Amino acid sequence: MDDFTHIPVLAEETIKYLTPEDGPLKIIDATVGCGGHSSLILEKNRQAEVLGIDRDGDALERAQSNLQFASNRIHLARGRFSDLKDLAADVGWTSVNGILFDLGISSPQIDDPRRGFSLRLDGPLDMRMDRRSTETASRFINHAPQKELERVFREYGEIRKSRMLAKKIVEWREEKPFASTSDLVEVCEKVLGKSIPGRMPTPTLCFQALRIAVNGELDEMEKGLKDAIKLLAPKGRLAVISFHSLEDRIAKNIFREATLDCVCPPGMPMCICDKKPELKILTKKPLTATLEEIKINSRASCAKLRVAEKIGV
Repeated sequence: MDDFTHIPVLAEETIKYLTPEDGPLKIIDATVGCGGHSSLILEKNRQAEVLGIDRDGDALERAQSNLQFASNRIHLARGRFSDLKDLAADVGWTSVNGILFDLGISSPQIDDPRRGFSLRLDGPLDMRMDRRSTETASRFINHAPQKELERVFREYGEIRKSRMLAKKIVEWREEKPFASTSDLVEVCEKVLGKSIPGRMPTPTLCFQALRIAVNGELDEMEKGLKDAIKLLAPKGRLAVISFHSLEDRIAKNIFREATLDCVCPPGMPMCICDKKPELKILTKKPLTATLEEIKINSRASCAKLRVAEKIGV
């Protein structure tokens, strides 16, 4: 296993919200990665137990190594957000005190060219978070209909020239199938323009869109957050760290919906939905990294943290 250094983002703020008190706590780290946030939780509260979940088998190996100091308080499981309730049940947990979603991709995934997530490092066009899956980025981009490519670039990458990009990809793949990240970078720069030093590289949003599509990230996130709310014990807390507007919008909307006491259609003479508020939002605006943290870890610059607490006695 290659040696990677991973710095968890917004660590101080996240741990403050998820471990507000001493005593026994059950915490789910739904994206355990290398175990950065989990290690801080286990160090701060010596009675806390953590269920660390990840789709990536390599990440779980790193987490197991990094969390050996608390091996009797850590449970690791391979799975997706949509498996949250089942994986909690597997360790006998029917409710928990805190759940963390640290979304997006981790530094080790980006920095390993074999994973195909990086537009700066040439490697196979893979992008699978779970390498047991058969759906790679190259398979998707070489076989998806033009309309589907356009939709993915428009909805997941918010790319203005999504139609033009999809059309060009279909033309290029007829001559030669896409196999490497450099192939994709080349066509992106042909259509969207060359990258300018000091600005976000031109292919960034294209890579983001493909990664989301290949891994079904937004659907998984929505299912996972809704299940997480149900799993929380009264006064349990749900923390979400997002890295782009699509993720943050989903978290914001799900949080807001869970605070409502009525979802009846407008114009109803009286409430018939019998809905009760489930959450209280603790962060009126998402928390962002300080300048000091960004200097140490530039990948924290676009991170946003939202936290809510389960209502109940």
